[in-house]
Amino acid sequence: MLNSYLTVKSEGTDEVLIQKSRFIGHVKRVETEEEAIEFIGTIKKKHQDATHNCSAYMIGEHDLIQKANDDGEPSGTAGIPILDVLKKKGLKDTAVVVTRYFGGIKLGAGGLIRAYSSTTSQAIETTGIVKRQLMQQFTVNIDYTLLGKLENELRNSDYHLDKIDYLENVHLSVFAEIEKEQAFQDWIVDLTSDQATITKGKQDYFEIDM
Repeated sequence: MLNSYLTVKSEGTDEVLIQKSRFIGHVKRVETEEEAIEFIGTIKKKHQDATHNCSAYMIGEHDLIQKANDDGEPSGTAGIPILDVLKKKGLKDTAVVVTRYFGGIKLGAGGLIRAYSSTTSQAIETTGIVKRQLMQQFTVNIDYTLLGKLENELRNSDYHLDKIDYLENVHLSVFAEIEKEQAFQDWIVDLTSDQATITKGKQDYFEIDM
């Protein structure tokens, strides 16, 4: 598993008007090629009256799955520029479809490359990028009298408070970076004067907005 990587939030879209042509960028996080193909098919069906539905996706820890499709635009002017944006932004597990409704003005090869690139970039920006950081989950069990202090300290720290369960005692689910596991436990012990029970959970990805 990668220690961290960038990807997009679940799904988003944005639209750009260039020389009377409508370019609509659709973005989705996908974890398999099947998901990417299904997403592209859904957009094509939704915009079956469009002039083109060009697409690209990049999937896998080491970007082993990369595909681009010009869908009738001149070769290399649509799918590859979309894929290049994904590469430049360092995004993994991401699929993009750019729908074009032709407005009557030809853009030329350079114009098309710029149009598909800029639409992709804007749609990704609108959707949002997250950093998925591999972290260790902990459950911190404390008395209610310690909640105010500990919650405040956590929210102002480099650790990530995921949720709070109000039971007989308070259970705080917290994520710490892998290399900071011991430091986190020592910090909790010090903050609570060793009045907390710390339970180690599983390692998982925690998403941080970029």
